Amino acid sequence: MQMPAALPLSALENATEFQPRHIGVSPADEAHMLSVIGEASRSALIDSIVPRSIARAKPMDIPAAITEASALAELKAVASKNKVLKSFIGQGYYGTLTPGVILRNVLENPAWYTAYTPYQAEISQGRMEALVNFQTMVCDLTGMPIANASMLDEATAAAEAMTLAKRSVKSKSNTIVVAGDAHPQSIEVIQTRAKPLGIDVKIANSKAEWDALMAGDFFAALIQYPASSGWIEDWKADVETIHAKQAAAIVATDLLALTLLTPPGEWNADIVVGSTQRFGMPMGAGGPHAGFMACRDEYKRSLPGRLVGVSVDAHGKPAYRLALQTREQHIRREKATSNICTAQVLPAVIASMYAVYHGPEGLTRIARRVARFTAILRRGLATLGYTRDHHETGFDTISLHTQAETDAIMARAVAKGANLRKAWDEYICISLDETTTRADVELVWSIFAGEGKPLPTIESMDEGAPSLIPAFAERKSSFLTHPVFNTHHSETGMLRYLRGLSDKDLALDRSMIPLGSCTMKLNATSEMIPITWPEFANMHPFAPRDQLAGYFELDQQLRDWLCQATGYAGVSLQPNAGSQGEYAGLLAIKGWHESRGDAHRNVCLIPSSAHGTNPASAQMVGMQVVVTACDANGNVDMADLKAKCEQHSTNLACIMITYPSTHGVFETQVKELCELVHQHGGRVYVDGANMNALVGVAAPGEFGGDVSHLNLHKTFCIPHGGGGPGVGPVCVVEDLVPFLPGHKTTGIESGTGAVSAAPLGNAAVLPISWMYIRMMGPDGLKHATEAAILSANYISARLKDHYPTLYSSANGHVAHECILDLRHLKDSSGVMAEDVAKRLIDYGFHAPTLSFPVPNTLMVEPTESETLYEIDRFVDAMIAIREEIRQIEAGALPREDNPLKNAPHTAEQVTADAWQHPYARELAAYPVAALRKSKYWSPVGRVDNVYGDRNLFCSCVPMDAFEDK
Repeated sequence: MQMPAALPLSALENATEFQPRHIGVSPADEAHMLSVIGEASRSALIDSIVPRSIARAKPMDIPAAITEASALAELKAVASKNKVLKSFIGQGYYGTLTPGVILRNVLENPAWYTAYTPYQAEISQGRMEALVNFQTMVCDLTGMPIANASMLDEATAAAEAMTLAKRSVKSKSNTIVVAGDAHPQSIEVIQTRAKPLGIDVKIANSKAEWDALMAGDFFAALIQYPASSGWIEDWKADVETIHAKQAAAIVATDLLALTLLTPPGEWNADIVVGSTQRFGMPMGAGGPHAGFMACRDEYKRSLPGRLVGVSVDAHGKPAYRLALQTREQHIRREKATSNICTAQVLPAVIASMYAVYHGPEGLTRIARRVARFTAILRRGLATLGYTRDHHETGFDTISLHTQAETDAIMARAVAKGANLRKAWDEYICISLDETTTRADVELVWSIFAGEGKPLPTIESMDEGAPSLIPAFAERKSSFLTHPVFNTHHSETGMLRYLRGLSDKDLALDRSMIPLGSCTMKLNATSEMIPITWPEFANMHPFAPRDQLAGYFELDQQLRDWLCQATGYAGVSLQPNAGSQGEYAGLLAIKGWHESRGDAHRNVCLIPSSAHGTNPASAQMVGMQVVVTACDANGNVDMADLKAKCEQHSTNLACIMITYPSTHGVFETQVKELCELVHQHGGRVYVDGANMNALVGVAAPGEFGGDVSHLNLHKTFCIPHGGGGPGVGPVCVVEDLVPFLPGHKTTGIESGTGAVSAAPLGNAAVLPISWMYIRMMGPDGLKHATEAAILSANYISARLKDHYPTLYSSANGHVAHECILDLRHLKDSSGVMAEDVAKRLIDYGFHAPTLSFPVPNTLMVEPTESETLYEIDRFVDAMIAIREEIRQIEAGALPREDNPLKNAPHTAEQVTADAWQHPYARELAAYPVAALRKSKYWSPVGRVDNVYGDRNLFCSCVPMDAFEDK
């Protein structure tokens, strides 16, 4: 009998490759798509789109792809180099217990982590309810009237509070006073942010220094409560002094402590900031964690970050939306209150759900347990002879004057598997947390006692240990009284609440999210698995460096690979968002000019089409924004650029461009642009938002860029999480490497300083991008880029007879995204791009990017991970909607009462007894047959944005508001 021919081993090994799992288009699909576009091959298509003058000369020097299993094993070996010791370091980072129901159903659930920022309110009701819970939690615990929907971390929030105070108070001083016992990382980020703005930061390292500074002029003062070393002070009189100076009192605080302590709002604080890390988010070597900011009501229109408010929908029912968006940088540009366009939504959701699950009684019980252990620990140490406390008050932290013994005690701690915190050379700080056990307290006693000494017992110390919380600081007010915090305490109840919220949302686990410039692609399960490994999750960012060896190896490898992808010489992964990466990159340029004696170079040229974060970032580093024109094809107007370079030659600092352009086109003169700016002494900043069109085919560091930020949460697969976490690495050429972010708190010096609280930024999500690059290899990364460009051109080609593409190259092609022009529909039918966006919800799709960068257009980016089936489903939906518009144009449907103007349609609306529209319910609900098998229903009708801003309400809605009246 003749045996069948055996397949070679190489062919069988290919069956386990990750690349075809990530890229949704098969070879057969590709051939069909190319035929529609009119190109013979994928390489021919790319050659016709990417200017040959910028094409990579050689492939990226990145390790060849390996399988998912092999990559996980390799990363596990890296993770094992981290040493997970019991942390008593504190300093803003604490052990926490993530409830299993939240871990599995939020952090590890793609319905939550693949969602996009809630700009389309109707399909984001679930996550926005979670964020309103977050805002309510922060307001209740801080005693403040309004809070935003999260900040990047506590240090960033403190720096943002400084600038909020500066633009809000009457004092004309340029000085901020900071209590020296604030967290060191917060002080460092404040100093970084203050320098380019000409703000003088004065640190008070003693009571005498504080009193002396209080006698002078300042626009704000920042207090840590409880202090970083643990002490609790009565600040009421100091706040009165601050207000007498027409200045703002900023308080950095701890939400768990505030379940027991008088909230800052009750002693008239103006701005309150902090971190929600200990509400269920592991330390993760520094992040991601949701910072928070709350403020007095009159500051709300200057409050940075995002604010979720309550409005009404088209049927008069409560609906959530992002409020006061005129503060945001995509609208106000250089006049924006902040460039923080990325929040920490997923960690904020986890923190809010931690509060929902435990409720006020559960949180108080956790806090009382921590405080009791702290009192017991202190009394036991006193019996061992350690009686010289830095303070006699505290919640979770004590500080002992250990003098010459300090280093020996620190070494004994490590030898026994624990980390303590050394402060002021002769002090040791010990912080306890939710995870502290009796054995942990006994471990600390054994460290201080040394060998052979008898140890106290928990029971004997508990009996006589007084509370460390002073009477003046005891909280009397209630908090978290809304039913949502007092209902879902069983796991069954919590599980159903989380499922109910996620069912309201439209995330990437349901359908394609075709957002231009935002790159919503596959976040593979294998990429996500490592983030919860204890070796990554349970590391303190300020643990001794040798204990973080795995993290630093991961950091180095990822930076090396990103250098290969971008053509740059150096990378910092510290920035926690693309906007923060921009800021760090501009600081590098500013620092370089200053080092050469060119501090006067402060003009930043920005094309009119640029991302809104660009001008906002420029003004944050003290640069003057000068806008350059674009031509009729959306390209940078080279004649205008030349004129602006000549006009500002003496003071030119840089230009910021996006490449491919924000209009979705590879501009052919980019090398000439870079050379022109360099001739006038400026540097070139290439915004990396569209790096998904470049990896493997062109590198900004090779074609003339000096600085770029990347969005690991776009191009390199870190999930958006509903609007964060993000990572925005900043990449630079050789002579700018010394000006990358540093971190003096951990001994990492630079000419810039820290931009984030932790030296490795959002370190816990870096394994996601590591896994992606390791599994794709250089060939897979290049293929992904080409597949993304192929898919965008296929959509443009299929829709050209229905919605013309606004900008394209001379041969009619686009980059990885295309702008569909809907402007003419206003006159012919009364239909606006927003109407199409809302009608897409009825078809089960998230809308493309709406009215950016051109009003009344839709910018579409399919990404490489979408299948041809899903792309065609989207195209078919867009064509069907165009047919509906043609019915309006023909008079078959009224201009004001049609499926587009009334979209989205809710299930309640289409099943109601009354139906008064001139089109069938069937058309409203099931415009295509496939929806009968699988249908997403918007939970609310179209949200009234104007009502929401005029009637601002940003806390949990009373339950009776949802009842039928």
